[in-house]
Amino acid sequence: MILNPKSLEKLRNLINEETEYRSGQQLVEFFNALGFSDSYRQGFPSRWIFTDERVRQLNGKPELDECIKSVLSPVNFINRIPELDKHIAEFNQYIAFDQWKVVRDGANIGFAKLEKIEIDETATLTEDEFLKREFSNISIAEIGLESDLSDILQQRIVEIEQCFSAGAYLSVILLAGSTLEGILLGLAKKHPQQFNTSRKAPKDPSGNVKKFNEWSLSSFIDVARDINLIQHDTEKFSHSLRDFRNYIHPFEQMRSRFNPRQHTAKICLQVLKTAIHEINESVSNIST
Repeated sequence: MILNPKSLEKLRNLINEETEYRSGQQLVEFFNALGFSDSYRQGFPSRWIFTDERVRQLNGKPELDECIKSVLSPVNFINRIPELDKHIAEFNQYIAFDQWKVVRDGANIGFAKLEKIEIDETATLTEDEFLKREFSNISIAEIGLESDLSDILQQRIVEIEQCFSAGAYLSVILLAGSTLEGILLGLAKKHPQQFNTSRKAPKDPSGNVKKFNEWSLSSFIDVARDINLIQHDTEKFSHSLRDFRNYIHPFEQMRSRFNPRQHTAKICLQVLKTAIHEINESVSNIST
């Protein structure tokens, strides 16, 4: 990967202080892990000069990819995944001019080569702005799902609110993720043509669209955005909910040292409310 000077400048900022503040000693350790053999001693240049020189030397080499993966590693953003996604989105605005894009798939960071320069002109809400949105109607019934399924999902909404009030934040996260998946699966079964023909529909190795019961929550979210059931910001924060939901597995929670907080649960609850609101507003536009 070869980046232009502005992209390298943005990368320097990410390394030095935007993702976390790194002292001179920490910068030496960071770059030594990428193949350098520097030492921190008297006469060390400014942090910016040092980082500028090192990323310039890495430019065009495989180690540059590893540098980006390291600074944007999800393990460094436990309980702060939305913040990580914001850094990725901002960095992608720069490297789009190099025809590259950083892609996060769960806990993995990868890269996609763009065929042309893509500039994302979509306005993105900050986390605080997203949380401040209020909705007077989050009724499941108006979505038009099967009555039995609709009743179950509505009961879950009530239970999620109760869990949040009681401080049972992990329960909020897990229930919100499963409820969102239930809504989207119900919509897919009601509108199979729209979901199956989406360009985001997941396919098997033979190129055939997978059966709905084989879709991941990530795929449902991507398709829901593609067919305009939810908006860009809701898609972005829904993927954060998807990641948190993975902690339904105790060993995954233990490995990642994930400790649910009120703020995390609030984001997940807001994702669910926002998705229901937007689906209610747009579902009538899906032809049956």
